[in-house]
Amino acid sequence: MRQTRSSQTGARRMTSAARGTLAALMVLIAGLGATAATSEGDQTIIKAHGVSTFGELKYEEGFDHFDYVNPDAPKGGEFSTWAFGNFDSLSPYILKGNAAALSTVFFDTLMTGGLDEPDAMYGLVAHTVEYPESREWVIFHMRPEAEFSDGTQVTAEDVVFSYEALRDKGQPSYRVLFRDFKSVEALDKHRVKFTFNPDGALRELLLSAAGLPIFSKAYYETRDFGESTLEPPLGSGAYMLEEVDAGNSVTYKRRDDYWAKDLNVNVGQNNFDRIKVEYFADYTTAFEAFKGGAYAYREEFQSLIWATAYNFPAIKQGHVKVETLPDGRPAGTQGWWFNLRREKFSDPRVRKAISMAFNFQWSNESLFYGLYERTDSFWENSDLQAEGMPSEAELALLEPLRDDLPEEVFTEPAFTPAKSKSGDVADRRVLRRASRLLDAAGWTVGDRGIRTNEAGEPLSVEILNDSASFERIINPYVENLKRLGVDVRYVRVDSAQLQEREKKFDFDITTRRYAMSMTPGIELRGMFGSDAATAQGSNNIAGVSNPAVDSLIKTIENAESREDLNVAVSALDRVLRAMHIWVPQWYKPSHNIAYFDMFERPYDDTPPMMGLGEISIWWYNPQKHQALIDAGALRR
Repeated sequence: MRQTRSSQTGARRMTSAARGTLAALMVLIAGLGATAATSEGDQTIIKAHGVSTFGELKYEEGFDHFDYVNPDAPKGGEFSTWAFGNFDSLSPYILKGNAAALSTVFFDTLMTGGLDEPDAMYGLVAHTVEYPESREWVIFHMRPEAEFSDGTQVTAEDVVFSYEALRDKGQPSYRVLFRDFKSVEALDKHRVKFTFNPDGALRELLLSAAGLPIFSKAYYETRDFGESTLEPPLGSGAYMLEEVDAGNSVTYKRRDDYWAKDLNVNVGQNNFDRIKVEYFADYTTAFEAFKGGAYAYREEFQSLIWATAYNFPAIKQGHVKVETLPDGRPAGTQGWWFNLRREKFSDPRVRKAISMAFNFQWSNESLFYGLYERTDSFWENSDLQAEGMPSEAELALLEPLRDDLPEEVFTEPAFTPAKSKSGDVADRRVLRRASRLLDAAGWTVGDRGIRTNEAGEPLSVEILNDSASFERIINPYVENLKRLGVDVRYVRVDSAQLQEREKKFDFDITTRRYAMSMTPGIELRGMFGSDAATAQGSNNIAGVSNPAVDSLIKTIENAESREDLNVAVSALDRVLRAMHIWVPQWYKPSHNIAYFDMFERPYDDTPPMMGLGEISIWWYNPQKHQALIDAGALRR
């Protein structure tokens, strides 16, 4: 599945470092586990095995492995799961085509993060990072042993090529990301230097550079990076392509000759010999296939199925394990998103009224079996979300931006969606309030019961959807919109059509979910920044273009402490909510999972903060697998 797409009914790294006293600097260096600290002009140059957003690292230089892994986890077996829709490409970084799930596994990066730190990275292709305390530039010292799967070395020239390819031919979000990259140059075969705009988001940019995928320059001398293809790409990662059945399934196999398999950041990880993703056109078919053993792991996002259908024989016989595990990440921003590029959505009162027509309380009780909670924040389930009236610290950021902000940012508590107190899908009290908003916005009900503006144009709204199983949720919402006099149409398209229409911003309202970081920064430009609003294929699906939002994003990027970051994110959350750019849906702060009892993992009931790690840190038990085959619970 696309990471930014909703799983339908599922609730579902950086400014300049602080300049301080010598003592404070020594604390910073100690926290980084620095291998060296030298002076250049007035700045101290830090050389370290890792880097973090605010200077502290959990793991010291020379650490053996991440704490959350089993360093002795056995290798072998297959992990299989499913994805929705289809695919026609193995190129995940370009606009053309629909890339296969997990197709980023081919490529290593200069540094990599762990599941127990939200804002730290440690050496992978680069063994050491070198930068001044201002973070205006960074030099990555690369490992000579790093190789692509064809045995050729990974060099600094490959990193330069990767940056240029993403900048010139990658998804539009990369051009937004690279806006403050001044230059990328190979100093020698194994040292690459990134230089940044001194006024840019220096804290963020260093980690962004560390996380760029690395492509082979020689490989792409005879191929066009910007064209989608099903040819297996050449990478230096732990997995390569084993088999592809276009649109139906893709299988990756673990490389026995992977150059970095014994690095500390990889110990206890990449344990499966194969990772296979089966594609299905709808959720019901996918679920039935799981019951029949077509694939072995499923995270359930459909409340109806979770509440009523996880009682099949394989569960009762103990062949399939069913669990609910806590999710320590922000819940994400799932909802119906308005296309603000459309004139009819220019008035926030219209957007607010349309949002009020969705009766979450009725839906949760009648459709979701009470499994979900209503989303109101873009950082739901975290301490980053705005609460109540703005604090003094928030006001210090918001007041200079007042002319570009809704007045309610200053006069009302952080916006929360209307709550229905009626047991009916149509709460007349809420709908009357929504109706008054539409009247005030100039959309009045005419003779045919349809709202029109002064020019006689109807308030026509089209809601896109690519899943039959989502219809039971959309249809009651559509009926409430009709009660308001909105000329609403629900349009069912397939997954490929939806993706293409979203890339071109050819929609009124569409469903999407964003996974939000606990240390947000430069990625917010792509989601809510003005530069991305008109860039086709960008993550700014709503088309937000507001100078106050841009200013707050820059403040977040330049935050010099966790406290400052939290204040700025809360202020942005407050502003986005007051702008009514979406119809917030629902969330659940947990994972509902089911899997055939052939996997083991290094934790019991509490996964690492940043994820379950099912593909990376779980492992396969061949005896359990054979028992399932003998019992006829699995096909193979």
